[in-house]
Amino acid sequence: MNRITIYVLALGVFLTATSELVVSGILNYIAEDLHISLALAGQLITAYSLAFAVATPIIVSLTSRMGRRKLLIGSLIFFLLGSLISFMSTNIYTLLLSRVILGVSSGVYLVTAFGAAAKLVPAEKLGSAIATIVLGFSSAMILGVPFGIAVTNWLHWQAIFVLLGLFGLLVLFALFRLLPEIAGDQPVSFRQQWKVLGSIAITSGLFLTFFRESGNSVLFTFLTPFMQDVLHINASKISLIMLVFGIFGAIGSRLGGYGVDRWGAARIITVSLFVHTAALALLPLFSNTAFIGFIAIAFIVLSMFAAGPAIQSYFIQQAPQSSNLVLSLNTSIIHLGLAAGAGAGGFMVNTASTLRYHPWLAAAILLFGIAAGMISFRQEKSAAAGLPSRRYENSA
Repeated sequence: MNRITIYVLALGVFLTATSELVVSGILNYIAEDLHISLALAGQLITAYSLAFAVATPIIVSLTSRMGRRKLLIGSLIFFLLGSLISFMSTNIYTLLLSRVILGVSSGVYLVTAFGAAAKLVPAEKLGSAIATIVLGFSSAMILGVPFGIAVTNWLHWQAIFVLLGLFGLLVLFALFRLLPEIAGDQPVSFRQQWKVLGSIAITSGLFLTFFRESGNSVLFTFLTPFMQDVLHINASKISLIMLVFGIFGAIGSRLGGYGVDRWGAARIITVSLFVHTAALALLPLFSNTAFIGFIAIAFIVLSMFAAGPAIQSYFIQQAPQSSNLVLSLNTSIIHLGLAAGAGAGGFMVNTASTLRYHPWLAAAILLFGIAAGMISFRQEKSAAAGLPSRRYENSA
């Protein structure tokens, strides 16, 4: 039953993540329908990301003692409200309001789903449970934009949010029936929760996330033009190739979860980062060979998604009393990293007038992530040797 519940949680993550990703593919439709500029329509993405990054850790911290069932159901109710406002929006202002509501509710749901999944399984199955939740997000990355474009062409962009709301209702009903009462974090004061940032292992781990996501964003923000202009891949093949990359991502997520359970989170993070960096470094050398370039990007995607559940599991293990706060901070750092990487990539393309060397910039940034990870893992080993009680214990 717990396994089914975790899949339902992952379906909720798929819906909330789709609400984030879908807009990027239909910005031109929204701009035309609301009679606004494309630049102003782009602020819908900014509003969502800022709401997600800023509000999530604050709300998660304030609700840390609340039962996970109540918090998940509550966040889904606000997600339904945001979807309804999106559907009814006839101007940019109400649509911006809906993006803020969706950003906050999606952030709280994602973090709480990670924490709930961790408490529904024994410690030795932590990696697999987290990987299932990550799979919900990666599936949204594969299907979100194509889904939005298809529904917009078939019906209207507002119909997307009707469908998200209807499926959200089903998830809400399923969680109401299946999800048991799950205790929140242990009674720790607001100030004590935030003291977790004094841990070198946690702080270095957050820097690892920042540099990793920044490096990813440098390339993936411009991946489609990179494949067209540098690898000379025909535009008609891009959709199919992105689908294949999505499959590699799903496989990587599963492998990462299995690896965490078998070999530990730190080892999986380390191996995946080195594979990721090596593939990025090699990619520009094969710009004249599309097939080898495709294989290199496939390894990048595979290693990137393998590290996802490992990083989430690592934070849960390092801060069991404040895991929800740390996970929420990590998701905020992810959004900041994505923004920083996109900015760095944009500056580089304006300066160099080519995308060929973006993978090298990404690899250089990832080296900083590897260094931060080594510091975190070394500190974690020292703390474990002196403080065995810090090891993860299942609290289900």
